[in-house]
Amino acid sequence: MNFKEKMKRLKKYVPAIFIALKKKETPIIAKFFAMITVGYALSPIDLIPDFIPVLGYLDDIILLPLLVSLTIKFIPDDVLHKCLIESESLWADGKPKKWYYSLPIILIWILVILLLIKLIIT
Repeated sequence: MNFKEKMKRLKKYVPAIFIALKKKETPIIAKFFAMITVGYALSPIDLIPDFIPVLGYLDDIILLPLLVSLTIKFIPDDVLHKCLIESESLWADGKPKKWYYSLPIILIWILVILLLIKLIIT
């Protein structure tokens, strides 16, 4: 499987993880990782901004697939299969508009900025 095929496959799993987040059959640990994964995937704010040469795109190429694969390991196979089938129609009306999924990334950036300010002042 080449890189393009892996990315297409990844694109199918993100909506399925979003649906699994709402299922009561999904374990708590899977919901935790699903929230982080979907939040990062839909967030307009990256952990490492894209304007930083090389590193900005590497986090999308490495971090997102890592989060997706980790989340998939915690979701039971039958639940994931149902969610994959259900997710085929999820994006028909456009992307889900859940802005609060970007909160963890925003909080991380606020923490980094506060730590940098503290280092500069002292």
